[in-house]
Amino acid sequence: MKISFAVAPTADARVIARPVNQNSPLANLDPAIAEGAKVTRFAGKAAQLFEGFVSEGGKIVRTFLLGVGETGDSARAGNLEKAGAALTARLLTSGETMITVDCTGSGLTPADVASLALGVRLRAWRHDGYRTTMKDDQKPSLVEAVFVGAPEGAEAVWQVEAAVAEGVEFTRELVTEPGNVIYPESFVARCQKRYEGTGLKVSVLDDAEMMALGMGALMGVAQGSPRPARMLVIEWNGGGDAKKTAFVGKGVTFDTGGISLKPGAGMEDMKWDMGGAGAVAGAMLAMALRGAKANVVAVCGLVENMPDGLAQRPGDVVKTMSGQTVEVINTDAEGRLVLCDALTWVQKNHAPARILDLATLTGAIIATLGNEYAGIFSNDDGLADSILASGNKVGERLWRLPMGPAYDKMIDSPIADMKNMGSKYAGSITAAQFLLRFVEKGTPWAHLDIAGMVWADKPGATWEKGATGYGVRLLDRFARDTLEG
Repeated sequence: MKISFAVAPTADARVIARPVNQNSPLANLDPAIAEGAKVTRFAGKAAQLFEGFVSEGGKIVRTFLLGVGETGDSARAGNLEKAGAALTARLLTSGETMITVDCTGSGLTPADVASLALGVRLRAWRHDGYRTTMKDDQKPSLVEAVFVGAPEGAEAVWQVEAAVAEGVEFTRELVTEPGNVIYPESFVARCQKRYEGTGLKVSVLDDAEMMALGMGALMGVAQGSPRPARMLVIEWNGGGDAKKTAFVGKGVTFDTGGISLKPGAGMEDMKWDMGGAGAVAGAMLAMALRGAKANVVAVCGLVENMPDGLAQRPGDVVKTMSGQTVEVINTDAEGRLVLCDALTWVQKNHAPARILDLATLTGAIIATLGNEYAGIFSNDDGLADSILASGNKVGERLWRLPMGPAYDKMIDSPIADMKNMGSKYAGSITAAQFLLRFVEKGTPWAHLDIAGMVWADKPGATWEKGATGYGVRLLDRFARDTLEG
């Protein structure tokens, strides 16, 4: 979706939308539009639409009134995004190719316009590359939105949000692609290609290098697949704190569960078990494109978890890069085995000021929070509070869950330093406790279990059914608020 700005509508504009604040008087409108809006109880509520047709200059113009909610509302930005998304959803496959959004006299600020435009763009993203038999009326037609009458500075603010939109779209692309297209090597290649010219520095560790470093946990997960594992390292040196912040992403590009095989029903969804790595990759792109004044290193542990004759078995013991040993109770608790070696590597090589890891780690978090919140676990209250605040600002909500020694005891092993899972209870918490054992004392750390958030079985406010891009905006907002100051 192309977003552009102009002084006034073009002479051939066929579709015009006018943002309306909640309970604002419907002034300067065609009488038929004003009366129609009144009859249908249009009140300007967020994402409320009224559609009509007016005759202007000898042509018929399709006209929308677009409700953007109340001014001064704490949810103003989110309401504007929902409004823009609602407009796109109505017109995406309508046959129209362009929509003009006339902000004249709307009272919208530059930030308001940027939020509205972000909703328009995010809701337009679809992945139709493999669909060859769609009828014309099913295909997206809307390709451009032109904002006219916007206040001075709106286009500059939008350029920042456009960078974030590109990051979200890239994450959605990675998460949506099937496992035979995106696997460790191709994930790396896709990122390398997309990052060209952005200033991001990319390096890659292969199987041999990771084995030499002692990453027995990560490599144990990968050993059942013919596809080699990779560790992708992405660096952005934008200034600010000399000590880097680390983002770490779980990148299991397909998860069968290994020998502890998952049920067949729904296993196709496990292509998105790399959603944490996908979010990290997209966030790094967003920050680079907008020139974030922060120093960040991102690490994505990339593996495929398969059940062939070489796969690790339940009961195997693996040695991690940290030197600690793990008894593998269940090969489907593989994400934490990938993350623990990635956490050790980034601490040994970059000594980060703080670490945020993102992972589609447990089904238990979905049982606990559904698809409304991601879970957050942390050893540092200040870091947790900052992340929670950033998530609330962009509508990527999290709920903090407890940690403690009682839970830690649940993963003690009789033959190794720890087990890779506890009992059937507190599954998300014991997974976090496992990861905490690999965080060096004094390093602020937060673990975000995003299993319920990266994929949606039905359309949401700003996404089509499928990949949501969750995590990109959260990390970018955290960088703006905490790292850039």
